[in-house]
Amino acid sequence: MGGFFGVASKEDCLFDLFFGTDYHSHLGTRRGGMAVFGENGFDRAIHNIENAPFRTKFDKDMQKMKGHLGIGCISDYEPQPLIVRSHHGTYAITTVGKINNINEIVEEVFTKGNSHFLEMSGGDINPTELTAALINQKENFIEGIHFAQEMIDGSLTLMVLTEKGIYAARDKMGRTPLVTGKKDDAYCAAFESFSYLNLGYENARELGPGEIVIITPDGIKTLLAPGKDMKICTFLWVYYGYPSSSYEGVSVEQMRYDCGAKMAQRDNVEPDIVAGVPDSGTAHAVGYANQSGIPFSRPFIKYTPTWPRSFMPTIQTQRNLIAKMKMLPVHDLIKDKKLLLIDDSIVRGTQLRETTEFLYQSGAKEVHIRPACPPLLYGCKYLNFSRSNSEMDLIARRVIARLEGDNVSDEVLKEYADPESEKYEQMIEEIRKELNFTSLRFNRLDDMLDAVGIEPCKLCTYCWNGQE
Repeated sequence: MGGFFGVASKEDCLFDLFFGTDYHSHLGTRRGGMAVFGENGFDRAIHNIENAPFRTKFDKDMQKMKGHLGIGCISDYEPQPLIVRSHHGTYAITTVGKINNINEIVEEVFTKGNSHFLEMSGGDINPTELTAALINQKENFIEGIHFAQEMIDGSLTLMVLTEKGIYAARDKMGRTPLVTGKKDDAYCAAFESFSYLNLGYENARELGPGEIVIITPDGIKTLLAPGKDMKICTFLWVYYGYPSSSYEGVSVEQMRYDCGAKMAQRDNVEPDIVAGVPDSGTAHAVGYANQSGIPFSRPFIKYTPTWPRSFMPTIQTQRNLIAKMKMLPVHDLIKDKKLLLIDDSIVRGTQLRETTEFLYQSGAKEVHIRPACPPLLYGCKYLNFSRSNSEMDLIARRVIARLEGDNVSDEVLKEYADPESEKYEQMIEEIRKELNFTSLRFNRLDDMLDAVGIEPCKLCTYCWNGQE
């Protein structure tokens, strides 16, 4: 996914930039970066953060970098921020999003005179560099940013650091958030709304879909008004968002309580305890327990001192191993117990199957699984939600392929997305048997959207029902 933070201050901004960026560490696994502008011009630092936290890698940079304007990012893939020299002058840029039509855009850019792109270590073109190339095709930043967002198939939220201020632009459909804060001598912009509160900022406002602003030490000015249509990612509340965040005025933690309560209202099992898979399933489980009256418990604990970050490392087999290593059993809360376990979702099913086997081996009588969202039927086209290279990595799609054959139409998938259909029930039972759960019941899409409380037309639900 990735996240970012920007500061425009009348004083040196490095303290705020350092900690504000660090507060986005849950959103990315591979790269961190900061760029600043001050008396000595532009300065930048980028580090690999796969094996060490952002704060550890950037502590020395924070001590020596100086500037009153700055942007920082946590990236799940590409190195950034990048420093670019063009007819716009020198600027730094950082992005959050996904570009599906990279090859087409590259060819288009080449035909208009761009000579080359630098390849990253994997041989891919840096999406942030490609975004800068699109911006540079226009006469000013406002036109360039708007042009880049129109050209890109996927999503694009970004910040551009210049000598005069920070341009901040939310994705044209608002798929990812962009919020701003203010205090007496500074203004900031961030992905996560909680990231600036402990730094002395108070909430200013959220940008609307497609809105472009410029942030200076004196204020925030809208340069392009927001659009009316929005499709913000619902998974921000279900999984990605940090518990203390809120999007569009809706608290992540409260949504998860409400989500769990909705699940409990439809359930009929009678377990001894309710538990959440740490950490993203915990709040859903609290909501379920509060609604049902079944005690909440923690039958296994995540070991965080040396593995504090949720999605490292990046190789799937290693992630599966580390996920298992992190979970420590509390045998007295497992042995001879009937457990109801809530996770945010089931993607491949590998980790949850291993967790269930681990609980049985630790003496559990029953393990009932309750994912907090519906079955994932489509790979996300708009954000780097999953590392899956194919929709067949999704356990629901693998099961459907076994039941229907390889060529499954959208009409057939619609039947499997309908929780009232026979095909849906058949799919759920096949997943249950494959993963060896005592019972399996997914949250319903309508209940999940009710828990968010925003008009459904403003929420992206593509990964569950294929509707754009």
